[in-house]
Amino acid sequence: MNAQSSTKPALVAEGGSLALLHVAARIAVPVGAVGSLGLTLWAGRHNPSRLLLVLFALWVLSPFMALAVVNVVSKSWSVVSRATLHSVTLVLTLVSFAVYGGVHLRSATPNAFVFVVVPPISCLLIAIVVALATLASGKLSQTRLARRIFKGFSVLAMFGVLGAGVLLGALWLEHRTGLTLPTPTGSFAVGRAIYDWADDVHTDKLAPVPGTKRELLVWIWYPSAPRQSVAVGDYVPAQLRAEGAPPGSPIFRFLTRDVSKVHSHSIPNADVASQQRAYPVVIMRTGASLEVLTYSTLAEDLASHGYIVVGFDAPYRTGLVVFPDGRVIARTPENNPELFEGQPQAGRLNELLTAWTADIGFVLDRLERLNASDPAGKFTGRLDLTRVGVFGHSFGGAQAAQFCSQDSRCKAGIDVDGRPLGSVVQEGLHQPFMFLLSDQNSSDQEGRQVHADIHSIYDRLPRDGRFLIKIRGANHFLFSDDGALLKSHIVLGTLRMLGILGIDGRRQLAVTTYCVHSFFDACLKGTNVPPLKISSPLYPEIQVLE
Repeated sequence: MNAQSSTKPALVAEGGSLALLHVAARIAVPVGAVGSLGLTLWAGRHNPSRLLLVLFALWVLSPFMALAVVNVVSKSWSVVSRATLHSVTLVLTLVSFAVYGGVHLRSATPNAFVFVVVPPISCLLIAIVVALATLASGKLSQTRLARRIFKGFSVLAMFGVLGAGVLLGALWLEHRTGLTLPTPTGSFAVGRAIYDWADDVHTDKLAPVPGTKRELLVWIWYPSAPRQSVAVGDYVPAQLRAEGAPPGSPIFRFLTRDVSKVHSHSIPNADVASQQRAYPVVIMRTGASLEVLTYSTLAEDLASHGYIVVGFDAPYRTGLVVFPDGRVIARTPENNPELFEGQPQAGRLNELLTAWTADIGFVLDRLERLNASDPAGKFTGRLDLTRVGVFGHSFGGAQAAQFCSQDSRCKAGIDVDGRPLGSVVQEGLHQPFMFLLSDQNSSDQEGRQVHADIHSIYDRLPRDGRFLIKIRGANHFLFSDDGALLKSHIVLGTLRMLGILGIDGRRQLAVTTYCVHSFFDACLKGTNVPPLKISSPLYPEIQVLE
């Protein structure tokens, strides 16, 4: 009786604070898990692979699942040990949630590094705290079960720290390693020029300030006179790097390369090659709001085959535009086409499509002026504007199809793995056109609709001018330079294991460049290469679809 009465107040005193911590911990874990799951879905909403999104969600939720398990196991621990665990649970949940929420509120694009690094650090902290709490649990630490738990968590923490350190170290070293883009396969050297073109007549209807004049940063790759040595130049100009505008999607930046150590094959402001009087012109459009520079591999290869390739970045629509005079203009959230995925009839998406296709027309108008009289004399009379092609990737492919349906200056076009949008789906095309698809088929309603929209155009094309090709193993996101920059054996092996990547990114780009220049050779140069015979034993990944 006395023993019971003397012990009860102590238990009540200790149990009061512990009960509050216990209740708070039980609330914090599910709230943090649900919140982090929502942020994870936001961060991965543009990834076409459901498996990858599920794995990413499990990765971010892993600390909270570990906390839930530990809270169940710790029921037999001492009061002090459980109080310590619950305190860490609260702190860890709040800190993790604050980190993810801060990333979401601070930026319109997900920061891959944060979402990749926070979960393992959290799990390591849990392992360390559990080991220390078990050791500090007094009498319990003398039992065989406690010693096993302590030893297991200690080993887990040790190997976790070692594994995470090796992984991050390897990725950091690969990120800092120099790299050169794939070598162009044509016979010409490649030059590159940059222009700032302003439209004195039309305003930019998508600019946040009404009345803002349309202005584009235009990139031109072209056949150039070869140099004595192999041409290797900066991939991203120093000014662009200084303004913090490396190209590429943020989710791949940490997993790719430091762009200051990446080199291209373009010679800045070189003379146009003299082998021909004039060269066909191809307009190149990018996926979503990516910078044109992100597709340098495709542009350089096409230029090496005797084409003048023109791409452009538009303020408020391209991710980040750095003008030669130092102005830096970022995309506004309402001009991000990715926010309208799955809503093909959304008014804003149609406005974006209309603006981008109007810009293509403006660029062709300015190219006519440049061809008539280039102040620098470089391009005067060198552009054959009777032979114009347009191609683009993803949303850029939709732009190519829509523009070709509206403007007769387009003589041939290519949609690289993009969903057709706009009036072209109903009205069709009259020029030769190729659909170049990745190997990521979707059986859901949206995927079936994309397939139907492609065939709505393809089935009405002339039989000698329609081409539907799939690259076996190709991934939608690796048609850009990410296919070349994503060279980490660790990352590539993981992506292959998950079935996200079927072929090497550089191999995908090699197949793509072959298809693109072969198509334009047949349609713009009249080389009599039958596009339906585009299949080659050198590229068995090419599958011609009917």
